[in-house]
Amino acid sequence: MYPGSFDPITLGHHDIVLRSLRLVDRVIVAVAETATQEKRALFDLDERIELLEDVYRDEPRVTIASFRGLLVDFARAADASIIIRGLRAVSDFEYEFQMALMNRSLSPDIEVIFMTPANRYTFLSSSLVREVARLNGDVSAFVHPIVLEAIKRRVPAKEAGG
Repeated sequence: MYPGSFDPITLGHHDIVLRSLRLVDRVIVAVAETATQEKRALFDLDERIELLEDVYRDEPRVTIASFRGLLVDFARAADASIIIRGLRAVSDFEYEFQMALMNRSLSPDIEVIFMTPANRYTFLSSSLVREVARLNGDVSAFVHPIVLEAIKRRVPAKEAGG
């Protein structure tokens, strides 16, 4: 299980999903209904799920699901034995490590695996993509083409001279 808000899914997330499939038979991309941190959303829950389903349409080993409440409860209900978390930088580690220890306390039978994205995506976050897109910057190098089109529809380019 690979949980997150995925607002929007970035190529860093995509990299983690595809590399996870080298380790496990299937990956459930678990979209959190509510963010664990305060965020200004670009896409609502249904839109994020639809985008993920479109991105992974041709990958039968990836399923998309949303969850509310404790991740370990959802993982247990989905019969997932591993939670995959991405780490981009040392700054991610402290928070993720605390969450992993809490999840282990709540459900010792579920393992947490930390994965780093490819080097070219270590700086990348959904928050940065949202911010750059809202400021009419080019995010095409950071998201799947399906996601890029959705962003363009959501955040129209400023008119010339505006």
